[in-house]
Amino acid sequence: MENLIRSVIQSTQRIQVPVEPDIQDATMEDVLNNCIENNALAQEREEEEAMEAEEQHIISDSEEPDQDIVGTLMGYTAETVEELLGFYEKHASEVGFSIRKGNTRFKVGTRIVLEKTYVCSAAGVTNNGKNKKKKVQTVVPVVPKKERKPRQVSITRTQCRACLRVKMNSEGRYEVVNHVIMHNHDLTRSQWHYLHRSERQITEEKREAIETMQKSGLSSTASFNYMAIEAGGEENLGHSKKDHLNYCTRLKMKQIEGGDAQAVTEIMYLELEGDPNFFFRFRLDEKGKLRSLFWRDSMFMEDYGIFGDIVVFDTTYRTNRYNLICAPIVGINNHWNNCMFGCAFIGDEKIESFVWLLQTFKKSMGGKSPISIFTDQDAAMNNAINQVFPDSRHRLCVWHLHQNAITRFGALKRDPTFKKTFNYCLYKCVTVVEFETNWRSMLQQYELIGEEWFTNVYDLREKWCPALSKDFFSAGILSSQRSESTNHAIGFRANRTTSLTDFYRLFKGTIQRWRSTEKQAEFSCSKSVPSSALPLSGLLKHASEVYTLSLFRDFEEEFGYSIATTAKLIWKQENTEFYAVSIDEEPWSAQRVTYIHESQTVSCTCKNFEASGWLCYHCIRILHLHSVNRIPEQYIKKRWTKSAKSSVWNKLENEKPEEVQYTPWRQTMRH
Repeated sequence: MENLIRSVIQSTQRIQVPVEPDIQDATMEDVLNNCIENNALAQEREEEEAMEAEEQHIISDSEEPDQDIVGTLMGYTAETVEELLGFYEKHASEVGFSIRKGNTRFKVGTRIVLEKTYVCSAAGVTNNGKNKKKKVQTVVPVVPKKERKPRQVSITRTQCRACLRVKMNSEGRYEVVNHVIMHNHDLTRSQWHYLHRSERQITEEKREAIETMQKSGLSSTASFNYMAIEAGGEENLGHSKKDHLNYCTRLKMKQIEGGDAQAVTEIMYLELEGDPNFFFRFRLDEKGKLRSLFWRDSMFMEDYGIFGDIVVFDTTYRTNRYNLICAPIVGINNHWNNCMFGCAFIGDEKIESFVWLLQTFKKSMGGKSPISIFTDQDAAMNNAINQVFPDSRHRLCVWHLHQNAITRFGALKRDPTFKKTFNYCLYKCVTVVEFETNWRSMLQQYELIGEEWFTNVYDLREKWCPALSKDFFSAGILSSQRSESTNHAIGFRANRTTSLTDFYRLFKGTIQRWRSTEKQAEFSCSKSVPSSALPLSGLLKHASEVYTLSLFRDFEEEFGYSIATTAKLIWKQENTEFYAVSIDEEPWSAQRVTYIHESQTVSCTCKNFEASGWLCYHCIRILHLHSVNRIPEQYIKKRWTKSAKSSVWNKLENEKPEEVQYTPWRQTMRH
């Protein structure tokens, strides 16, 4: 009995149960009963403390456990498996390893998880492909295929046993029932933790940012570099370059799922829903593959109605994986910038294909024909134009002639004088005599007499020589090297691997940039007056008021030349006067100018106004001679004025859509 009492007393002292003050006066039996009672109270308190400790392991939605995340997670519970996974990911990040999913056990007949295991990424062994069964080839190919070398995979698995096992308990919560924290491999340095697969994730916000940049035409690498800079470095971005490129590839494949041609036509139907005046047509071949495709939006039609007197077809592109010919249909607006009238893909360069394209384009524009059509040297295109636009003048792009000459005669490219001489024949000759003289001189100087290509170009001279093409309007393209700007207008971002959907996205991005440039030019014209080295008075002042800045510079150049000219009255007949206008009285530069007083009608044998749309310096000299301070109304071509597109801007202002609020992507990335 004494030993029992002694052990009970020692137990109560060990758990520090307070002793009542009168215990010394009690009998031995009272002491024993009192000690037993206190011991029971102590055990009850220990159980309460254990329960409190266990409750501290429970993970709530708003609070995190106070225990060191580097240590064991045994006993932790949560409502979902994902919550416990979040803590294991934090544990892995702090310790220095990556995790992946292991085995999962579900409730029979349901997708309710009963047990889930997460393992270290080094668990198991690397599968080098030796265990894969090879397919038995039953048919021997006629031409033996080259064996593909197996991909070399680095060994990253070391049979590490570190893991976390989660199980649903009797209360329906998920509990960590096993946590192995020991690893059999080196842990990752803290500087490299961001490279762990389990720590890399492309969030929804970042996906939207990537898609936006892809739509703008940025390459996958460029968008990754930009996002890395925004995040303060690759280590802060949250995903690797490989993740980024893989996502871009998956995104591209998703866009063309079900067939690239089908995808792009579906995009066209969606465009039609947002733009009732959107127009597109396509043709399929006998195998159901896309053969031809043409499209234009409502603004293309508006621009064609104003600037459609000049059209440039460029069929030199093959900028997609199907080797289809891309044929952008481009014009020139009042700021001397490109404007798009339509775009097409055709499968070949046969007359039938070009006829379909031109007829479709003409139909989409209400049957309107351009004054001049510029193309490259293609006989099939020439025949198609004669069929569809018989009243239009077919011209050759001088830029293509220059490029072809350099390509065919490489030695001439190294001769700096040839380019100057050839360009003079292409652009600068004003009279037929001047052109013929310079052309023969060039052939003799560079030993090109008898060369077939130059002979063919000469035979087509009426389609490209300014001196022989004065009767039809060309917007100054023939006599200006600006024609280069209308070529390769949209192909600089595309290549032979570009899909149709990719091309259409890039095409829309290009059009948006063109329209942005146009709006900026319109704004500048409405808010500023051009400066000039010459006094802004009389005709020059009037030109600054009516013409856009680009056209004012052309008029200003002509005005400057007019100052250096000499005008001689040849004869006069009633109200009509005939002049010879030349520079420094040089006979070769003399042009005949006719002036009628009553109507202020002026015309020149150089026909610059007929070909370009603005007065030449010969006419300006005569108008100045007769104190005409304003450009006669009949010589102000509306397509070159500031107000050329006013009706369209007014229409858009009245149809202004509701503004949509956008959240900048760089803000969403930080969440």
